[in-house]
Amino acid sequence: MKLSSIAVALSLALASTGAFAFKCPKDMKAIDDALATNPKLSAAQAADVKKFRAEGETLHKAGKHQESVDTLAKAMGILGVK
Repeated sequence: MKLSSIAVALSLALASTGAFAFKCPKDMKAIDDALATNPKLSAAQAADVKKFRAEGETLHKAGKHQESVDTLAKAMGILGVK
């Protein structure tokens, strides 16, 4: 019984990490698509979007998916992407 509980908990933990992993590329694509439309941004906003986009990808590749999603959300907020 105890072993099966541990197995279930581990499976849930791994599944939630995978969910964030799949969201990062989707968010990066949404940012890239928005940038491709040449949105009207100030130089500072454009620099922030590019910085957050790059940081988000770096965090994603490092396996820090929640941090990646949070960072990419900052870029998406500037762009008005939902």
